[in-house]
Amino acid sequence: MPEIRHALTIKREDDFANWYQAVIAEAGLAEESGVRGCMVIKPWGYGIWERIQRLLDDRIKATGHENVYFPLFIPLSNFEREAEHVEGFAKEMAVVTHHRLIGDGEGGLIPDPQAKLEEPLVVRPTSETIFGDAMARWIQSWRDLPLKLNQWANVVRWEMRTRMFLRTSEFLWQEGHTAHATAEEAKDHTLTMLEVYRAHAENDLALPVIAGEKPENERFPGAVETWSIEAMMQDGKALQAGTSHYLGTNFSQASGIKYQAREGGEQFCHTTSWGVSTRMIGGVIMTHGDDDGLRVPPRIAPQQVIILPMLRDKPEDDALIAYCEELRASLAAQSALDEPVRVLLDTKPGKAAAKRWDWVRKGAPVIVEVGGRDMENGVVSMLRRDNLWNAETGKPAFETPSREALAESISDLLTGIQTALFEEARERRDAQIVEEVSSFDDVRAYYSKGRKFPGWVKVAWSKPTGATLDKVVEQLKDLKLTIRNVPMDTFAPDGPCIFTGETAKEWIYVAKAY
Repeated sequence: MPEIRHALTIKREDDFANWYQAVIAEAGLAEESGVRGCMVIKPWGYGIWERIQRLLDDRIKATGHENVYFPLFIPLSNFEREAEHVEGFAKEMAVVTHHRLIGDGEGGLIPDPQAKLEEPLVVRPTSETIFGDAMARWIQSWRDLPLKLNQWANVVRWEMRTRMFLRTSEFLWQEGHTAHATAEEAKDHTLTMLEVYRAHAENDLALPVIAGEKPENERFPGAVETWSIEAMMQDGKALQAGTSHYLGTNFSQASGIKYQAREGGEQFCHTTSWGVSTRMIGGVIMTHGDDDGLRVPPRIAPQQVIILPMLRDKPEDDALIAYCEELRASLAAQSALDEPVRVLLDTKPGKAAAKRWDWVRKGAPVIVEVGGRDMENGVVSMLRRDNLWNAETGKPAFETPSREALAESISDLLTGIQTALFEEARERRDAQIVEEVSSFDDVRAYYSKGRKFPGWVKVAWSKPTGATLDKVVEQLKDLKLTIRNVPMDTFAPDGPCIFTGETAKEWIYVAKAY
């Protein structure tokens, strides 16, 4: 079989961590900003986030939510009302203490001692407390419920170990907050939003996930229940791609979120919160990327089709550009995946081959090259980014449909790429999940065999709590493993818990994770 010369110098199999960083750089997604843990998201990377944002925002609004915006700065006293909540974020909080700088007499700047704030302000790590204040003002009676709000914003959590998109000190996200009259209604809504995330991940990002409940030790600080969607990356590690929390009345009691019940008397509201972030882009990279760069699922691609005229800086270039413009217009007039096809005609200076590989690394779903001979014959040279190489020749797998045939088939082509990326990722995930594990010794043996990308194990457990759960967590920590979640809608195990020996109540997934 001919050797294929890939676009990246680092291969996934050889060094997955550095391959990930190489994809971000070579695809032009983001770069370091000069502030530790903060990144500059470049146009192609931000374009992917805009697509994620738009598609998810539509799904959120379809469940009855309205968008709002709350301040970046939150009084410290807000967090002090909820001790358990603040403890979970205290080590990551950035705090503003002064409102003015003055010269230090040596050409530098220092905080003005006279400008110290009466109360420190926390730079938003999450917004439960400030949403709670508003909800306490806006909710008076049962007629005001349910209250369903969503915010698109940035947050700051001062991470010690950072990695672009996956764990940064500042990141972009949405956070939803709702208030309900009853626990049953709030719990139902928690699962409704979990399903929104599952559908978004799988249908829009082509990211297969497992939805389930997090164990007690993994709950959001102050939550009664936390649910998540978990995705497997190509290196077998888990990525928590989104979470949805039932908060009970913990936050409503701290913030005074009450309502006058229909039958009389005041009741505390039951609240929920849920969110996903730019971490989803990291998940897309590590799920769909290959040794040539990124592969972007068509639903979230800023541009789905790139047209590259092979310009020669000669008079005949005008005719070629006109031919390509007609092609662009005919493709843009089509619909695929419920939207008009997004097409870019790239006429920037440069050699066509160099521009082709730039778009390959970016992961544009369909790349079309058109030269003078193609124009004469009424055809185009097309590449599918999800199926780039001809294995027999070791060369790019160009197809040469007519211009009209490409326009007629573009909807099916983009839909096929979206489906193919999802199926490829799901098959790879399922092949890396081991279910025949009957003891903790089996878990230890499996992860001690030196596999480069070991995947997950699915095991039976008794749902321990308190000190017993702490011991289980420590056992797993020794192997650098964590409990991911308890999958939904699975039958109860028939046998003992592999950790405690007691009768097992449910299944859990165990894995190394980001």
